[in-house]
Amino acid sequence: MTNIIEIENLSKEYETGFWKKKKTLALDGVSLEVGPGQIFGFLGGNGAGKTTTIKILMTLLFPTSGSAKILGRDISEVDMHRRIGYSPENPYFYDYLTPRELLAYFADLFGHDRSKSKAHIDGLLTKVGLDEKDWNKQLRKFSKGMLQRVSIAQSIINGPEVVFMDEPMSGLDPIGRREIRELIADLRSNGTTVFMSTHILSDVEALCDEVAILRKGKLAATGKLDELLVAEGRERTFEIIMKSISKNELENSLSGIAGMAIEEHPSGVTVKVIDENDVDKVLAAARKLGGRLISVNIVKQSLEELFVQETA
Repeated sequence: MTNIIEIENLSKEYETGFWKKKKTLALDGVSLEVGPGQIFGFLGGNGAGKTTTIKILMTLLFPTSGSAKILGRDISEVDMHRRIGYSPENPYFYDYLTPRELLAYFADLFGHDRSKSKAHIDGLLTKVGLDEKDWNKQLRKFSKGMLQRVSIAQSIINGPEVVFMDEPMSGLDPIGRREIRELIADLRSNGTTVFMSTHILSDVEALCDEVAILRKGKLAATGKLDELLVAEGRERTFEIIMKSISKNELENSLSGIAGMAIEEHPSGVTVKVIDENDVDKVLAAARKLGGRLISVNIVKQSLEELFVQETA
């Protein structure tokens, strides 16, 4: 199987207004593919269509047009859904169940052996970082972050081949976010594909192999994260760090280079240029002046800059 998820020309139109005569296009011809064993980040501003897409993949909504496959099978095939997991943005469970009771219910749905379920459930609750003292507490007493942990535990109780997570870090404190990041990374290590939507860009940079960015229901950019951040045509900077040379000496030797910036610091100078050809000019001038090269780096566009650029 080449791709775990295949979305082709997916569109979703809502009828809004008092008489349902106004049409709003939430998704507009979105197509993308997700390969196996990776963490795929699904990004976009509020109202961009991320949750709508995930709900269509989970058959909680139906598309106006287009199609989608998961694990090589159409999303309408019910049996395929036994092989996937889903953690929604705002999990809602029956308030008077405890985490153990809730996960036992899901384990029964998947036909798990009850004699082995207790150990499996306890292991999952430990893995998502829920304190043992809360395992038998009713969910109505839980905070948003605690419910999020339980939701993630239920999404992987069946050992899914692919997990869909809509804002999995929502409501979590910094320690909780770190624990869930480690869990998601472990899923990838074990061959599970993770499709996650999130607004926390630092988590995307730390975890994701590939990303897609939605803008007003349309696909604005998709690809490997490293390649997108240094893609042709996107602004990037070459940074040359040197010592044994002064800012004034360099400025006098390098007049006329467009977009150049020179910063002086106690240990030397940093020169930033936009054009790769200007790197050689800077190095040649520095050598003539007796400067010593420390490093030459490509300063990538940050994910935040890319996100703003593609969603603005």
